Amino acid sequence: MRRRSRHLDDNEDLNIWPAFTDLMSNAFMILSLFLLLAIVKASILQSTSEEINDKLRQSEYKVGDLEKQLANLQQQLQQKTNQVTNLEGQVERLKSPPIIVIKDSGEYKFAVGKADLPTGLRSKIENDFVNQIERYATEYQGYIVEVIGHTDGQKNSNRYSSLDDKIAEIANGENASAIQLGSNADLGLMRALAVVQVLRDMQKKGRLKGLEFRAYSAAQLVLPKGYIPQNNGNTDEPARRRIEIRFTPPGVER
Repeated sequence: MRRRSRHLDDNEDLNIWPAFTDLMSNAFMILSLFLLLAIVKASILQSTSEEINDKLRQSEYKVGDLEKQLANLQQQLQQKTNQVTNLEGQVERLKSPPIIVIKDSGEYKFAVGKADLPTGLRSKIENDFVNQIERYATEYQGYIVEVIGHTDGQKNSNRYSSLDDKIAEIANGENASAIQLGSNADLGLMRALAVVQVLRDMQKKGRLKGLEFRAYSAAQLVLPKGYIPQNNGNTDEPARRRIEIRFTPPGVER
């Protein structure tokens, strides 16, 4: 009996290995399953990550395109704004071009019936008005500087004018002191030319570059407030005697 029992015990010990083998096989299968699941999950995550990255890249491209479009629109808007600002400036300049008024009084007063430039007025033009004209010229580029002589209604006693004979020479700088003036129109023009001559002399010294000057006469027709008087009269009216320096845009022949 002992022998049999011992034999049975030995057999039982030997039967543990199949069970252990089954256990290890099952464990290996479980681990393999987990590994397979991990590989599948990693593959899915990698695929998802690539899709997300692709979508992100596409979104970045779209955002970049939108930013470029926005920048272009902002540039176009700025250009339009600048154009509107320039147009507004041009309209404003056309509505109210600058005028420098030189009143015929004090040290700027012309001798009665004469166009010789007073010493005080020459100094004022060279030291003050030239600076003003240059400031205006930066804002009103391409404008013409008009110098207009205005008189009052006092009649000129001369019956003969030599202006027609000498106007070209005088306009080119010849001395006009000996000229005979026969009307207020002559007087206004000669006083305007005297001012223009000083401005052209300053150009020769390097000032007032690129500006064009033109001399005109309004005689006694235009009052300081800008309208033609009903009755010129024959009285001494200092307020009407003046020189106006105006910035005027060049005309276009149509």
